[in-house]
Amino acid sequence: MKLAAIDIGSNAVRLQITKVLEYKEQVTFKKLEYVRFPLRLGHDVFTTGRISEYNKERFYKLLTAYKNLIDLYEIDAFFGCATSAIRESENGRALIEQVREGLGLDIKVISGEEEAEMINKVIGLSLGNGNYLHVDVGGGSTELNIYEGKKKILSRSFKLGSVRSLEHSDKPEMWEEMKQWIKINISNKYENICAIGTGGNINKLFELSTDGKTKEMNLDTLIATQKNLFKLTTNELLNKLQLNPDRADVIIPASEIYIEVMKSSGAKNIIVPDVGLKDGINFHMYESNYPTMNKVVVKN
Repeated sequence: MKLAAIDIGSNAVRLQITKVLEYKEQVTFKKLEYVRFPLRLGHDVFTTGRISEYNKERFYKLLTAYKNLIDLYEIDAFFGCATSAIRESENGRALIEQVREGLGLDIKVISGEEEAEMINKVIGLSLGNGNYLHVDVGGGSTELNIYEGKKKILSRSFKLGSVRSLEHSDKPEMWEEMKQWIKINISNKYENICAIGTGGNINKLFELSTDGKTKEMNLDTLIATQKNLFKLTTNELLNKLQLNPDRADVIIPASEIYIEVMKSSGAKNIIVPDVGLKDGINFHMYESNYPTMNKVVVKN
């Protein structure tokens, strides 16, 4: 079985094509193709409330290219999701309808809660019996999910994100609301909680701050990495660290959210499993085809 997932985010639009390999009791998701294009729809939406004509045209061209790849790979199932930028845009749903009519790609505009649920499908596979706070920071929203062992017990989406912060569209009262939610639901209830971080920026922060031998880093290391990034010029971020331009300008705003969540919750460590919405979409498609499966799923 070959699956295709499209994730339309506020900072980038991603396509992942995956082959499902089944052997005995093990299922492996093997990545065949991954394309990420930095369209940054959030720049338009968080400043003007709508997607510009220029980016509407670029968006349609990009989805046309993705459709051609999907057809060439002769996939068996497709699922596409659009998140906060499209959700909040005055003309986002009209653009999605244009793609559906012109290209035959049916994209679903999902809520922050649905976005978190998709990602949680793959996060839950690797959890132990402890208490966890899953933090997913996107361009336009941050999703927080509380786990006791492998069971999710509470979640909340906040209008805080890397692109939203970059455009100065993050409101102080939303920061305070997030901190209060954490205090009520985590700080006052759990003595020990471990954070789990997803999103492109935490993956890059982890890569910059560790030797890659573990999937976990502590809060002090994350703070030190952020301080080192503050010292660098844009030119050094682009050339010395070889960050993409659309990563270089949002990585510090994103790090601020992860650090604040960890401080507020009392989490000393954060696990970085390197999975995201695209992986959750693929798992959702596979699960939909095999609703009674009892197999172990391994992401590759």
